[in-house]
Amino acid sequence: MDARAHIEAHRDEFLAALREWLAIPSISADPAHHDDVRRSARWLADHLAATGFPTVEVWETPGLPAVFAEWPAADPDAPTVLVYGHHDVQPVDPVAEWATDPFTPTEIGTSLFARGASDDKGQVLFHALGVSAALAASGADAPPVTVKLLVEGEEESGSVHFADLMRANRARLVCDVAVISDTTMWAADTPSMCVGMRGVTDVEINLYGPARDLHSGSFGGAVPNPLKAMSDLLSGLHDQDGRVAVPGFHDGVVEADREERDLIARLPFDEKEWLETAASTATWGEKGYSTLERIWLRPTAEINGMWGGHTGAGGKTIVPRSAHAKVSFRLVPGQEPLHVQDRVRAYVEANTPAGLRAELEFGGPGVRACASDLSSTALRAARSAMERAFGTQVLFTREGGSGPEADIADILDAPLVFVAVGLDEDRIHAPNEKVEIPLLLKGAESAAHLWEELGSANRA
Repeated sequence: MDARAHIEAHRDEFLAALREWLAIPSISADPAHHDDVRRSARWLADHLAATGFPTVEVWETPGLPAVFAEWPAADPDAPTVLVYGHHDVQPVDPVAEWATDPFTPTEIGTSLFARGASDDKGQVLFHALGVSAALAASGADAPPVTVKLLVEGEEESGSVHFADLMRANRARLVCDVAVISDTTMWAADTPSMCVGMRGVTDVEINLYGPARDLHSGSFGGAVPNPLKAMSDLLSGLHDQDGRVAVPGFHDGVVEADREERDLIARLPFDEKEWLETAASTATWGEKGYSTLERIWLRPTAEINGMWGGHTGAGGKTIVPRSAHAKVSFRLVPGQEPLHVQDRVRAYVEANTPAGLRAELEFGGPGVRACASDLSSTALRAARSAMERAFGTQVLFTREGGSGPEADIADILDAPLVFVAVGLDEDRIHAPNEKVEIPLLLKGAESAAHLWEELGSANRA
């Protein structure tokens, strides 16, 4: 029986298991559901053991548990692949906007509705089906590569203990490639691979001037105004071409190569439709780049909020005593968040007028960007595996968001490959999250082919 036939034969069994797992409300951000997160970890461990994984363990952290599983290849020289995902889910508020109960998985047509269906339980579970399909296709007792799974329980609440967990267990997690199944494809009829994710760092800028608000008639025009200085700081973040103008901000940036930009240009992108989704009437951004390149390939500075002085009804003629702003920076491969923070601090200090005091509060160390090596054997194998499953060319995308992927690459010293089948319209993090069942089955088939492709590459 080939992999596809095995997957079709076990479709109902797979979906029954997924529905059972999705019914566990493993919301990591809500302390009231922490026992459910632990129950979710135990459920996954039991399921992987029943699938045949010889080693399955629940790894405790100071917070919530992760699940580790390993199925060694028969050949000790075969590559080792680590699959990353997470079993915790987002909160479900506002519940009133759900058409079905978020923890009562409901099939409607080809869609399965439930919190976590796409992000990320469905995409974790197809790997178990993929392993059994690979074994059925080969008739072997062990996969052609050593398969490890590391499924964390705190991704939706910041992965606060995940890096330390990997460092503490690095010897158990050694691998030749890390497969990430927590992203999306372009569309159901346009399969794609994510090949990079931006990083992020954010800051609150506070400017303090006079010890109290001052009468603008008596003092206006004669003392520095914190709001005026803040406006100048924020307007100076970009040059006339929309490029971030903070000196040193672009240090280390790794530019995307021509092949990737060409594949992005081949995506069936409708800018007018995208603008409707964005609820905007115009695009804006760094000159010389397309809209998709701006949100995937370029670093950005966004003013998230600004306030100060009088904002109530009526006029109040003052020189305000303070001004405040929140700014976030999306980062690309090659940029170090702490270096960017240093450059932002230097920029603010250099442009704060005498008589004002600046205080900056960064929201932690930030998250580094990550990207796949487009020329790597692992990426070529993953692309070939997906093309075999989908029967068409697989294009490349990136994602503008951030996750623990950069830590995975750095701590495990392994290249990243993204194999995922979620869709933007799956409404992850929103009411009525769903996943497309046919795509989950294609994901399982892609995984089955991936183990074969990586095993064959090792023998070549």
